[in-house]
Amino acid sequence: MEKIILASQSPRRKQLLEMAEIPFEVCAAETDETFPDNLSLYEIPEYIALQKALAVQQNNPGKIILAADTIVTIHNKIIGKPTDSEDAINILSRLSGHTHLVISGVVILAAEHKISFHEVTEVSFHELTKDQIIHYVEKYKPFDKAGAYAIQEWIGAVGIGSINGDYYNVVGLPVSKVVKELQKLNL
Repeated sequence: MEKIILASQSPRRKQLLEMAEIPFEVCAAETDETFPDNLSLYEIPEYIALQKALAVQQNNPGKIILAADTIVTIHNKIIGKPTDSEDAINILSRLSGHTHLVISGVVILAAEHKISFHEVTEVSFHELTKDQIIHYVEKYKPFDKAGAYAIQEWIGAVGIGSINGDYYNVVGLPVSKVVKELQKLNL
């Protein structure tokens, strides 16, 4: 497979591409993560991923660019990354005992091809105690994670009752679907 460019600094996305044995290099660019008001929740991460891909493509013409963005939503509202410990505790308290959606938008730009899709995973948390939430936030510091948690950490092992969909999507990238889309390009 031809080497691709990952338009992301996410250590989780890097790890997933390595696990899938996809040759890549990282080249991320700062991009505006605002989006038009008329987009559906499912279109938002695809739109942001496209902006990331286009920003990286400017300095890498002719290369295959992979970009992704992940949002967490509950009751049709986006939950972003926490700003501090208090915000992380509030976010996890809202998720506790409820089901939320993790939506990843993925864009692959290759020559004249543009592949864009989203993946949705439902995640249901058990009721978490305040002490469990505080422990997780203090120990794992989930400030760079949408929804204030990482499924592969302690909170996923003890707090998640079920998931419906792609586990790796919740980690940060629906890697099996990415592989299938890259294979369509005959790399």
